[in-house]
Amino acid sequence: MWSAAIEDAMLKVKTNMMKYEGLFPHITENQRYEWGVNEDWIEGFYTGMMWLSYEYGGDTYFKAYAESQLANYKNRMDQHISLDHHDIGFLYSLSAIAQWRVTGSREARELGLQAAKRLVERWRPQIGVIQAWGVEGDPENGGRIIIDCLLNLPLLYWAYEQTGDPHYYEVAHAHALMSRRYLVRGDGSSYHTFYFDQQSGNALRGGTHQGYQDGSTWTRGQSWGVYGFALSYRYTKDERFLETSKQLARYFIDHLPEDHIAYWDFDAPITVDTPRDSSASAITACGLIELLAIIGEEDADYSYFKDALQKTMESLVRDYSTMKMPDAEGLLQHGSYHVRGNRGPDDYMIWGDYYYMEALIRMEKGLHTYW
Repeated sequence: MWSAAIEDAMLKVKTNMMKYEGLFPHITENQRYEWGVNEDWIEGFYTGMMWLSYEYGGDTYFKAYAESQLANYKNRMDQHISLDHHDIGFLYSLSAIAQWRVTGSREARELGLQAAKRLVERWRPQIGVIQAWGVEGDPENGGRIIIDCLLNLPLLYWAYEQTGDPHYYEVAHAHALMSRRYLVRGDGSSYHTFYFDQQSGNALRGGTHQGYQDGSTWTRGQSWGVYGFALSYRYTKDERFLETSKQLARYFIDHLPEDHIAYWDFDAPITVDTPRDSSASAITACGLIELLAIIGEEDADYSYFKDALQKTMESLVRDYSTMKMPDAEGLLQHGSYHVRGNRGPDDYMIWGDYYYMEALIRMEKGLHTYW
């Protein structure tokens, strides 16, 4: 039942590839992507959409184009271009590792292992976390984690599977436990970010970077938690991660408006002008698909999660997709990036497009993920 939406998405991806050959989409506020070089944290989502399109439809144009980008990602790694952050997982899971999973490419596997090595170097043993942003010792970010990192951890779990080096697994598992302890609140809501003393490792405070305020629940952060903890459960079988993912999912679902698509922050005042974040709902949809595959129909939450997934995806396709906008560059309308900073408060978000496609294709075809 999702095939028409998938075909529309694939056509738009292919049109962008042909129109902006060699370039990557960046965030704007103009209902168009800004096309440029590979130097942000988001480029992997575009390449991931090519791999999804190839696996779904078999069009070798997508495969050849995605493969041709590997040299670009390798150059970025070799030149250390804007890689002082944990989003190395976002970049290389959907490019190098996706290519290895689909084609078995040794070159792609090697680049994926290079990326994992770079990410694990961000481990700060005195705190027991992976530093989110900046170089070691950075006065503002040296002791900081953010919930987004949960989607970067699969890169380390994969590296452990490939190499047998337990350090990759231990770091990923430990960071997920610290995220569970300090980013997840007792009611199932979440902090976006948390700060630790760099010398002593003592916990300092929770906060936000893109949410409404420090004590609020930024919806995209919550969505990273839903999907990220489910993925950590997939790799570790640690029941604590499964229960946390379910807890975050219940909170997300219970706080949605009538059309089942999240506003940008669960605690932001709601007016007619309050921005949505369709990308948060697309990420959560992928998390729910992951949870449903794990828990099975006998679980008490199964029907609840399945119903929420169906309503979310129907709403995204019907009211938020660009299916009726043939010239659109993006797939989902009304995503938000950094509302308080007035950066992309209501526009296309390439990660929203990616997770929308991932959810559609997993629901239609049961395709595996690249995480």
